[in-house]
Amino acid sequence: MRTSIARRIAASATLFIGAMTIVACASTAHTEGTGGYIDDTVITTKVKAAVLGDPNLKSAEINVETFKGRVQLSGFVGSQADINQAVKVARGVEGVTSVTNDMKLK
Repeated sequence: MRTSIARRIAASATLFIGAMTIVACASTAHTEGTGGYIDDTVITTKVKAAVLGDPNLKSAEINVETFKGRVQLSGFVGSQADINQAVKVARGVEGVTSVTNDMKLK
């Protein structure tokens, strides 16, 4: 009988630890889980590559940050046309749900 109780306790403990591991990796409104962080890192990399690779953009001083698919562009550019183009390019990247423009003119 003690073996049965010990097995139940061990099974419960294993289930509890597994559940806590899943909860610890989950995202909230203000933080990201592990999967969300990796996804946002990929989106950030793709947006940076797209911005740097666009022949119409004249600035490499554009910073990109991503949180849950929402991209924030900041930094300094030479013209309003560069701002508009950077936003357009960022919106065209797969996984981007919205773009916030915090870029400033030089």
